[in-house]
Amino acid sequence: MYQFREFVAAGGLVSYGVNVADAYQQVGLYAARILKGEKAADLPVVQPTKFELVINLKTARALGLTVPDRLLALADEVIE
Repeated sequence: MYQFREFVAAGGLVSYGVNVADAYQQVGLYAARILKGEKAADLPVVQPTKFELVINLKTARALGLTVPDRLLALADEVIE
């Protein structure tokens, strides 16, 4: 199990973690606020809100694993 989808795309079994693109967008929004004059110390701490579940079925088959249909339905991305 991995934190980032890129590991699953490279052959890992499953990942569940922060959507990196969304996290970078939050960084950009923070940077814009600072460049507009807000003090960094006054900005609130923001935690990630978008998480993604990615499953690699090809790897699951190679390992002899059966992924339940319910888990596949919950996945944000299934790599065949």
